[in-house]
Amino acid sequence: MAATPVLPAQVSSDALSRKRFTRDDVDRLTEAGVFEGQRYELIDGDLIDKMGRNPPHASAIRRVSKWLRSFLADDQVQVQLPIEAACEDRERSLPEPDLAVLAELKPDHERRHPSGHEVVLVVEVAESSAAFDLSRKAILYAKAGVREYWVLDLTRRMLVVHRQTDGEQYRHIHLYAEGDTVSVENCTESVRVKDLLPEETA
Repeated sequence: MAATPVLPAQVSSDALSRKRFTRDDVDRLTEAGVFEGQRYELIDGDLIDKMGRNPPHASAIRRVSKWLRSFLADDQVQVQLPIEAACEDRERSLPEPDLAVLAELKPDHERRHPSGHEVVLVVEVAESSAAFDLSRKAILYAKAGVREYWVLDLTRRMLVVHRQTDGEQYRHIHLYAEGDTVSVENCTESVRVKDLLPEETA
């Protein structure tokens, strides 16, 4: 299994001022019907459009989900559902990763979202969002205590695996090419990166 270390992406700062939302703001706007028929994800006070995912994105989610469910319980794998950010980020962030693997589904998850410390793996499928997923989201998940974070990059057809958070960022980041195999840390089941990616169009 080949792996090439890569450096964490740097977070760029926006020069233009913008309205930053809180979770309370979003709840009020949602209750008022402002977002009816739309899906947004709140990250660092920004509302990220979750609509309009294209067929390759959907296909990759299905492929990753099918592989994970081949050796995990169905209720451990959640698709596009919220998890909690770290305490200091919670007011302005409620991430909804493409896939998240829970250590276990607890009864009180019916009343609260899982915390990052209860999440074994987060997977984001990236096409145009790769830079964002490798920077701001990587930091958000590391601070939340998510043990392992994967970014499946559809454009470059590779997988970037983040492991060992120190509470601020992931200390080990590796890139896997299409022909490489990868497994979730501490799991024996492995998969070729190519088998997680949608088929290339001619």
